[in-house]
Amino acid sequence: MRRILTRVSSRLGDRRKLRDAALAALVPVAACSVALAGLTAWTGTGKAGTPARIRVTEGRLLLPSAGAEETAAFFRVANEGGSADRLIRVTSPRAPGGIALSRHRMTEGNGAYSTAVDSVDIPAGESLAMSPTGVDLTVSSASGKWRSGDLVPFTLEFRRSGRITVLAVVVRPGTVSFQ
Repeated sequence: MRRILTRVSSRLGDRRKLRDAALAALVPVAACSVALAGLTAWTGTGKAGTPARIRVTEGRLLLPSAGAEETAAFFRVANEGGSADRLIRVTSPRAPGGIALSRHRMTEGNGAYSTAVDSVDIPAGESLAMSPTGVDLTVSSASGKWRSGDLVPFTLEFRRSGRITVLAVVVRPGTVSFQ
């Protein structure tokens, strides 16, 4: 009788161990299934793994005031890809003194100031509209060399997308909207 009870308890113990092992394996399998379903949905939308696709438009360069050493340039930068990118440098052969990325801010007393920034993020699926009240380019002016309507080449360099060369039209201050 003892043998029979030992065998029965041994079999019950084996079943419990088997059931416990199955339950322990079920949790990671369920978690992996949920993760796989999420990744499948993300991939199905076309966003998974797509690189940044940068498009630069609406280049404008303000005609410098007489005697001014600097002026400003503005572009609309759109990232139509699935990954973020970063604008890290801007150059132009027609700006001999260089170009700096700037961010303009307001003080509590309604005073404005600008600070140079090293780079500007362009999140996936979003755009940056440069303006006098946000991010813009501070450009050393080529006194007397630009006229209203001139086209000036700029090369915008992005961390992932590389270099993109675009033209900015020279405009008189006050003749263009930055909306």
